[in-house]
Amino acid sequence: MANEKVKVKKKRKKWTGLEFFCTAGLTLLALLIIIPFWNTIVISFSTNAAYVKSPFSLWPKEFTWDNYRNIFRNGDGLITAYKNTIFVTLVGTLAAMATMIMAAYVFSREFPGKRFLFLAAIFTMYFGGGLIPTYLLIKNLGLLNTHTSIILMSLASVYNIIIMKNGFEGVPMDLQEAAMIDGANDLKIFAKVMLPLQKPLIATFSLFTAVGFWNNWYWPMLVLNKSDKTLLQLFLKTIIESASTLKEGVAAAEDLSTMIFTMGIQMASVLCVILPIMVVYPFLQKYFVKGMLVGSVKM
Repeated sequence: MANEKVKVKKKRKKWTGLEFFCTAGLTLLALLIIIPFWNTIVISFSTNAAYVKSPFSLWPKEFTWDNYRNIFRNGDGLITAYKNTIFVTLVGTLAAMATMIMAAYVFSREFPGKRFLFLAAIFTMYFGGGLIPTYLLIKNLGLLNTHTSIILMSLASVYNIIIMKNGFEGVPMDLQEAAMIDGANDLKIFAKVMLPLQKPLIATFSLFTAVGFWNNWYWPMLVLNKSDKTLLQLFLKTIIESASTLKEGVAAAEDLSTMIFTMGIQMASVLCVILPIMVVYPFLQKYFVKGMLVGSVKM
């Protein structure tokens, strides 16, 4: 019996119909995202002649840097837009996260008038002040053509506050009581106990907030009129509009290689805008699954 070798065959798990359906659906959704994105990259490195012959290719048939050169011809404007956007994103994210974290922690405690204030905050999720009153308020405060107005308009998200509030409420009271016995005051409990346990939530919402500031376009378009205050999304809009108005060569021209490739300029502009924020995502990816689950159960 000792010399006998027992072969254990691992039975391959059979997929259920639901698992097959979910996998097929997610694969289809992934392809719907990946294929257009890859096509954008290909077009940005293609010539006009190659694009006309084959609009959808797996790789550039005629590789060129001309589309990116056309973007960087206005290098000063692009650098200014990058600087302003990075400043607004960093300062806005820090200010917004500090505001939302403190608000969430306060709402997770008991204090007089908590219910009224919490309902008032939720009320703003359904009813806003309106476009014109908000614009007039910003104008009367003297915040037109300032980055402060952009930051203030996105300073807090009630949805994020509610989720983080639930996360704080999910921390066992035993940990807080143990810290109080050790002599920790409310500030130390908040900084040393509560915040480290909410790291996944903070990382997740920090990225969401940063992406929101980076992609912010509507309010900057309304309140920013000076070129030295422009943001990257407004600069991208200007490039796309100017590229769309360019004539693709002379109408009678037969040589497609001499034409200005407006589609390539637009795709190159899109990549220049989204690349920096895509670089940040992998560093926070590990917090996403846990961060989206923490605080999402208890209300």
